[in-house]
Amino acid sequence: MANLLQILVDALSLGGLYALTALGIGLIFSVMRLANFAHAEFITCAAYALFALSGSPLVMSLSAAVVVAVVLAILTERVAFRLLRDADQATMLISSFAVSVFLQKLLVFAVGSRAKPVDPMPALAQTFTIGGVQIGILKIVTILTCAALLLALLFILKRTRYGLQMRAAAEDFTMSRLVGVRADAVIAMAFLLSGILAAVVAVLYAAQTGFVQPRLGVQIVIIAFVATVIGGLGNLWGVVAGGILVGMGSSLLQAFLPPDLRPFREAILFLAVIFILLFRPNGLFPARGLKERI
Repeated sequence: MANLLQILVDALSLGGLYALTALGIGLIFSVMRLANFAHAEFITCAAYALFALSGSPLVMSLSAAVVVAVVLAILTERVAFRLLRDADQATMLISSFAVSVFLQKLLVFAVGSRAKPVDPMPALAQTFTIGGVQIGILKIVTILTCAALLLALLFILKRTRYGLQMRAAAEDFTMSRLVGVRADAVIAMAFLLSGILAAVVAVLYAAQTGFVQPRLGVQIVIIAFVATVIGGLGNLWGVVAGGILVGMGSSLLQAFLPPDLRPFREAILFLAVIFILLFRPNGLFPARGLKERI
């Protein structure tokens, strides 16, 4: 029972991080039909903001991480994507990769390629005991933070004007524009929310890993993108479900695989993904329509 509790906490913690990352990607895809791989650099740059302000008051460093991620997300939309809205999806995707590579190389030039130690919330490294098993406070905080953000986003999407416009754009962007939804405002709001989610992931992920380096966000974004595909591209709550499923699957494989096979955990996970997509090529919870929006 104790082991099961530990595994459940680990699975929910990792699944929550993947869900928030997948949701940041899914928000942009839902309104622009763009898989924004530069989201990885939003996470990385926010983590470097934490490193730059190491030793500062926690509120200051967390605020800086959010500001960096949000400003970077909005600037990326303005500079790299707004002028390309009439281009085909391949061009948009190439632009996304170009931004990602540019920011990676800029970070290497500015701070070097070596990993830097960072511990934004050292107090969360402590543990407490439940039923004879030690559980890290950081993992519980991660689960609660992810749940709170998902509920907050649910409120925004269901109860606010911009949320209504984003849901309308996700259903049918062309029709929503015809009835008065402003494309620039909706897309800017999507990037703003994506930046906030990236900053939260950066804080929690850096706290768990204890370091930051120029490719910090790449691995988690790749896995989160797999989660969006499993959940269903264009379906925001589907990508959340996909993130949780992938995170829990990864944790369960780590817990139950023989030690010799654990290094191949991600390969086994991706084989399972391929198996799912063979039967559900549009994901487990596909969007109602995947027409080009812009």
